[in-house]
Amino acid sequence: MIDYSRVADEIQNVGLYDFILQDIQKSLGKASLSEDEILEVLQKNPEILEEYKSTNVVNNISNIHIENIGVDALSIDKLPTVQKINVNLDLLREIEKYTLSFEESPTLVFIFSIEFFVLFSVQYFIVLLGLKEWQWEIYGTFALSVVLAWMYAKKQKEKYEINNKRFQHIYADTEHLMSEIGLAEELLFKTR
Repeated sequence: MIDYSRVADEIQNVGLYDFILQDIQKSLGKASLSEDEILEVLQKNPEILEEYKSTNVVNNISNIHIENIGVDALSIDKLPTVQKINVNLDLLREIEKYTLSFEESPTLVFIFSIEFFVLFSVQYFIVLLGLKEWQWEIYGTFALSVVLAWMYAKKQKEKYEINNKRFQHIYADTEHLMSEIGLAEELLFKTR
């Protein structure tokens, strides 16, 4: 559900993907590339496309380039399938952030940031406020926050794994539904 010509255009013209463009330029030994050359490299090197997708997900940009399909001009027999496709596309956009591994997710950064703040606060209370007689209670609070952060991280990791599998299943189901009703290529890639 990726519009490859859009991918090539974005890699070539959007600064967010400069590092990908530089990798492609280096692999071809050229400074100036055409869209066709970028597409060729993407086909030969799927890891570059994965870099593009990861960059998008990290930056809250969807890799689902297909618009929801208009149901106005469809025959009545295709209507339930197209409605299911549209529901799936909306759901895919919603849970796409879970396609990152938990270790690469912003959630983990958030957890570490809070724990760093708590550690800094512990040191502040003990050293700067002169609360050495309370240091064990303060360290105990820090230890409790570490345990809570670990439990939260474990729960979030499970959530990422479940939603990643769910995304893969819905993605495959949607591709199957699209091929089943034979949607035209020009209808598929009305991109957002």
